[in-house]
Amino acid sequence: MFRSAMSRALRLILPAILAVLALAGATLWLTGLPGLSPAGRGGAVGITLPAGTAIGGGFHLIDEHGTPVSAEDYRGRWMLVYFGYTFCPDVCPTTLQTIATALDKLGKGGAEKITPLFITIDPERDTPPVLARYVGQFDPRIIGLTGTPAAIADAARAYRVYYAKETPKDGSPYTMDHSSFIYLMDPEGRLAALFGPQTTADELAAGIKQKLGQDK
Repeated sequence: MFRSAMSRALRLILPAILAVLALAGATLWLTGLPGLSPAGRGGAVGITLPAGTAIGGGFHLIDEHGTPVSAEDYRGRWMLVYFGYTFCPDVCPTTLQTIATALDKLGKGGAEKITPLFITIDPERDTPPVLARYVGQFDPRIIGLTGTPAAIADAARAYRVYYAKETPKDGSPYTMDHSSFIYLMDPEGRLAALFGPQTTADELAAGIKQKLGQDK
């Protein structure tokens, strides 16, 4: 009887344990970099990275209008980059709303300097029309990008983004396990600031303002 009860308990708590381990693994994919240290919760100055850490780079994707784009198309502008997917139940919509609110807090002058990009990690379902409808729910300034699985993998690798397809055994739609960081890239395509999953709109706006101020 004791073994039976323990077995039932394990079956109940094992999914939760696995979910926690997956989240930890997703974070360590990025935070395992030597010398990386969080500044608070990922607040005004974001997360501090060691000098010389390579994050970001070229990509060749397709925007929400079906137009091929590359990282070079955004050179000369600040980019706010986030990787997620439209079927994401919680963290992605929360983060996109945070980005939209932060853009409002920057004011017209500050927001005009920022190009916010939402890069899907689920190209199978996130076609350009799907992305257009999705990002439009949060802010028309956010640009949705998709591409071939190989192109998405290349972009994710450049930004050290972890993602993995999770297929439930009960036949319900698959989900995507993924890391959740916001990347502020400078006009030269270099990482300027990194913001963690718990960053608020106020913290994000403050961090962006600080970096924009240093660019004068």
